[in-house]
Amino acid sequence: MSQTTSPSPLTVVFVHGAFADSSSWTGVLERLQANNVQVVAAANPLRGISIDSAYVASVFNQIQGPVLAVGHSYGGAVISNAATGARNIVGLVFVAAFAPDEGERLGEVTGTSKDSVLNSALVPHQYPTGNGTATEFSIDPAKARDAFAADLSDKQAAIIGTIQRPVSELAFSEPSGVPAWKTLPSWAVVATSDRAAGTDVVRAHAERAGATITEVDGSHVIMISKPEVVAEVIQSAIAKVG
Repeated sequence: MSQTTSPSPLTVVFVHGAFADSSSWTGVLERLQANNVQVVAAANPLRGISIDSAYVASVFNQIQGPVLAVGHSYGGAVISNAATGARNIVGLVFVAAFAPDEGERLGEVTGTSKDSVLNSALVPHQYPTGNGTATEFSIDPAKARDAFAADLSDKQAAIIGTIQRPVSELAFSEPSGVPAWKTLPSWAVVATSDRAAGTDVVRAHAERAGATITEVDGSHVIMISKPEVVAEVIQSAIAKVG
C-alpha cells in the first residue's frame, strides 16, 4: 500500500529589528497562535546586514514547508536579503520596516528622512571582535519614547530603553544585497508617526516594493501598540500565499 504525505503547513517567521528582541512580537504571536498559525520568532544577531541575513537564511532553510517572512524595522532589510535565493519563502511582510534596494546603505537611507529623529538619539559603544574592536549603537534611554515608542506609556518606553539590544554599526554601513521583494509578493504596515525609521522612508520603500500597504496611526513599534492590526495584515498575506 502506498502512503501519501501531507504537505507541510505554512510557517510565519518573525525577525525583530535593531534595539529589540523577539519579545517585541508577543502581541502578534499570541493572536496568530490563537488561530492555529505556525510561528517562529528568530533571534536577529544585530551584527550587520551580511551576518544577520546569513543567520536568518539558515533559519528559513531549516523549516519544512513554505515560509512567510515578517520583519520589523531593520529586520525588513534582513528578511529581504535572507529570502533571496531561499527555496521556501512565499511572501514578505514589512512592519514599519526598511526594504532597501541592492547597494543601498541604511545609514544613508535614514539620513534622507524628514520624519526620523533616530540619529540624534543614538549613543555609540565599543565591542570586541576577533580583530580588535568595533562600534555598536544603542538608543539614549531618555530619548527612547520620543524616537522609538511615542505611542506607548512612559513606563513601557522606559522598559524598552532599559532592555534594548545594541546594534552593530555594520547594520547601517554595509550595502544591501539583491532584494527578495523584486520577485516575491509583499505587504507593508506603515506607521504614520514613525520617528525611528521615518514614515516617509518606510512608505517610499513599501511603494517601491509594490507592497500591499496598510497605514496605521502609531509609532515605530506598531506591533506592540497595535498588534491586532499587524496580525490582521499577516492573516491577509497568509490567505493569499497559503
